[in-house]
This record gives sequence, C-alpha cells and structure tokens, in this order.
Amino acid sequence: MDSLLTKNISKSFPGVKALIDVDFEVRAGEIHALVGANGAGKSTLMKILSGAYTASSGNIFINNKEIDIQSPGDAKKNGIVIVYQEVDTALVPHLTVGENIMMDYLVNEQKSIFVNWKKIHTRAQKEIDDLGLSINSKQLISDLTLHEKQMVLIGRAVYQNAKYLLLDEPTAALSITETEKLFVLIEKLRKDGMGIVFISHRLDEVFKTCEKITVLRDGKLVNSFTSEDTDIDTVVETMLGKKMDSSYPEITTEFGDPIFEVENLSGTGDIHDVNLYARAGEIIGITGLIGAGKTELCKLLFGLGDINTGKITVKNKELSLNSPSDAVKQGLALVPEERRKEGVLVGESLATNITLPTLDEYCSKSFMNTKKIRKKAIDTIKKVHIKTPNEKQLVANLSGGNQQKVVIGKWLISQAEVFLLDEPTKGVDIGSKSEIYSLIDDLAKQKKCIIYASCEFSEILGLTHRTYVMYSGTIVKELETKKTSEEELLYYSTGGRDFGKK
Repeated sequence: MDSLLTKNISKSFPGVKALIDVDFEVRAGEIHALVGANGAGKSTLMKILSGAYTASSGNIFINNKEIDIQSPGDAKKNGIVIVYQEVDTALVPHLTVGENIMMDYLVNEQKSIFVNWKKIHTRAQKEIDDLGLSINSKQLISDLTLHEKQMVLIGRAVYQNAKYLLLDEPTAALSITETEKLFVLIEKLRKDGMGIVFISHRLDEVFKTCEKITVLRDGKLVNSFTSEDTDIDTVVETMLGKKMDSSYPEITTEFGDPIFEVENLSGTGDIHDVNLYARAGEIIGITGLIGAGKTELCKLLFGLGDINTGKITVKNKELSLNSPSDAVKQGLALVPEERRKEGVLVGESLATNITLPTLDEYCSKSFMNTKKIRKKAIDTIKKVHIKTPNEKQLVANLSGGNQQKVVIGKWLISQAEVFLLDEPTKGVDIGSKSEIYSLIDDLAKQKKCIIYASCEFSEILGLTHRTYVMYSGTIVKELETKKTSEEELLYYSTGGRDFGKK
C-alpha cells in the first residue's frame, strides 16, 4: 500500500534534541493520529515533513522511494501539505477565496500578464463544491470564519493534488457543529485515498476519527496503537510515562469578600448588560459556545475596547479602563486565547517575556538590572515548569504548552488581584493542563480572583466554584458549579431559558 514513511529522523536545536530516530508511517486512505505531551516533537516532525525544517539526520520515503525535502515547495511537489492551527498565517486576508486556493497557480504557472479571473474562480469554485462547502469563491478571506478559513486551506491542498495532509490541532478553536463538519470532510478525503496525519490533544476526537494512534514522548516514538485495541487511559499513560490521576485539584470553598464586580456592562464586541462578581479565592467560570462573547468580555474587562455603559470595580474602587496598561496598573491580568498573537512576543527571549509586565521593578532611570531580570526569569521558569535549555531561549522555539506557561508565568510575579484567563489550556496536553490547574489553584489559595473562560464544559465543572453562562453577548444564567451538569450548561449555552421546565 502507498505510504509516507520516515526512518531514523532526528532533529536538534541548540541545547535541545527535539526528535531522536523517529520511524513514522501514514498510509494512503488512513487517518493516523500523532499525539504526545507539549514538547514531545509532534510539530517538529510535521515541519520536517512539510519542509519548514530540515532533518538533522534520517530519511523520508514515499512508496519506498526516498525523497529529499528541503523546503515547503519540495514537500508540495511530493504531495505533502500542512494546515497549521494558526490558519491566518497561511492566507492573504485581502484576497478572495479563489485567489487563495489558486495561489500556487497564480505565482508559478500563470504566464500571461492578463489573468483570466473567470477561469480562476470557476476552478476554485469547483474545488469548493466538490468538498461540499458552502463558500463562494469571490468572498474575501477576511470575511470568513475560522472554520471556513480552514476549509479553504484544505481546498487549496486538494487543488495542489495533496496525497498526504497534515492537520495540526484542526479543531482547537472550532465549535461542536464546525468540528463535525470538519470530520465529515476528513472522512471524505480518506475515502478518496488521501493519507491524513491528525495532531490533537482532544483524545476523544482522536478515537472518534482515527484508525491508528502513534505516541511521541521526549522526541522519541514510544508506541503505536490501533484505536480498536487501546483506550484513552492507556494512551495518556504512554504520553506521560506514568499513571495519570485526576488532573483537577481539590476545590476549596473558603472565600473572602467580593473583590471584583461588574455591573450592567455593555461595550465593544456586542457585549451588553453583563453582571457578575467574584470573591477573594474564588474561581469563576464563564462558558458558552464559540461566538457567545466570552473572549470579547475578557478583552473589554482588560481595557481592550470601549465601555458604553456600566462599571467595573476592584475592592470597591471603580476602575477607569482606557487601555490594557490602565488595567494592569489597577490590578488586572489577562491570559488571552490567542497566545502567539496577543500573549507573548515570540521573537523575544523567555526572560524578556516573563519580566515585561513588571519591567519597572528592574529599571533605574535609563538602566536595566539584567542580573535581577535573569534571576526572576529563572525562578519563574522553575515555578511553572517550563521546558527550556535556559532563560535566553526564544519563545518562538518553545512548544505550545510551554508558551502558554510563559503567558501565565509572567503574571504570577505581578501584583494582580484579578486574573482573566481565556481558554488557558487551548492546545495544551493533559500533563501541562494539570500543571496549569495547579497554578490556578495556588492563585485561589492566595485569595486572588480568577475568571476562567472556557468552552470546555468538563474544565468548568472540574475547576470552578460558580459559573456564568453566556449567550449572544450577555450572561443568561448563574450556576453553582457543583450543582450543575454538562447537559444544563449546554442547554443555557444554546439559548434555553428554564432548564427545569424544558
């Protein structure tokens, strides 16, 4: 059977062996999951196969014939295409869907200075229609949803005659409905003979869609399973190299007085009439389906946007929030959903990122105390368990889970009273999730207020004390978490009004 195969693939970065002698195979017409903890080497292997990295050693074969991949162009010529989690990095927003799908043709094959736009859009629309998508070729990319952008990239891969499609966390930011549509498309591609590598931390999805599961740990391939012959617990233990106990800390119920209060808040992002409060030491959940407004609310509370009506108070003092800088000065901290775009400076070092919110502490007039910065960074790296050779490492070179720990870690050394956490475990493996939950529990024990916004109902139920459910830009229900259920959360998230009388 046709297959894409790696033999003894290794990759080293300064101070880090990212991959060590990895043998991996995906066959045509197969959906093969690649799983592992953050930093296990999954993305590195995919970047080697897609030409973003070159291997330090080892070989790549297609149908037993060795191929040489030195660039993304080499990968495409051999039928290998990747769709990254950050889809916006691969699309041109001010161009149309058709132009993005036909990008390779326009750049490499279009000979005339006159472009036959009718031909371009007719061909692109055919690819879209064949995939069963409800997208118009002439729509601008900037007008599409995240899910639709993913579909455009898959459509482009099909146009490029991809034989092997690499999907990196494709469902991380999708709704339940969008995820189901993606699975239907993936299954169609599989039946058409495409080999698909599926990277995900959502193991329930892995077992639902994939025939085979390969586990990486610390850069090594440790085992492969068929989905029928294993279970989630076994895969998790293989990923971590140990038995995994309950990942949620034991929730304490001792609270202080209300510290954070929001009254009748309306503003940017179609947020309207929001009321909530949080007590010292309390973990408050904000949940709802994607698009309900939780991200917009977190940003508005952090000074990102305009408040039209209402007020926000911390310790009975009304806040004046015209910018994130104002929010930080008045005791707020935000861990944003899009960490690479909004949470870290990927081109800067760990030390710079960790100490940025508290930079004043390390400056005297025009001088910076680099020794103090280095010590604070090293202490924080140890505290939040960031895997890195040293504090000088660029954040861009860290795994997703370790980048998230940087985003959280930089606020732990601040004087913040209220922590706004928007999907803080998005794209994070189960081991790192457990460590992040412990950090949140530590903050609660320090009598900080934690606002935990997540679409993952299991996290809300396992971690929070009270939960506010959002629908269409406002809070529609307040619940005591230990007395609610996933069914009730979903009911109110979809616009239900009285769960007991449904």
